[in-house]
Amino acid sequence: MTKQERIEREVQEGVCEFMHVHEEIVEKVEKVMPDEQQLLDLSEFFKVFGDSTRIKILYVLSQSEMCVCDIASLLQMGQSAISHQLRVLKQMQLVKFRRDGKTVFYSLSDNHIQTILAQGMEHICE
Repeated sequence: MTKQERIEREVQEGVCEFMHVHEEIVEKVEKVMPDEQQLLDLSEFFKVFGDSTRIKILYVLSQSEMCVCDIASLLQMGQSAISHQLRVLKQMQLVKFRRDGKTVFYSLSDNHIQTILAQGMEHICE
């Protein structure tokens, strides 16, 4: 194996050819690194965005407050499927609801969710 082939293999495997830790950088990042539980919570938060039905629901709710029937009609899906996904979104505090008589209306919990969706769309449209 040539030296170049060995270096390319090491790069692919994530192995540094020369071991040198940049202590200042490591210490700086270590000071601001969230704890393990926060990172797990963040991971769970982003997993919610990994389902296309939930993304559709979030996008719809970013445009207007809606009830389950409205969302199901717009997305051409069953009400039970929409209700199931709304339950997940409520558990993760991404959507909130309010009652108006017998009707329950859903909306995004806050502007952070709107921002995340908008930035995601901006990123993929670049």
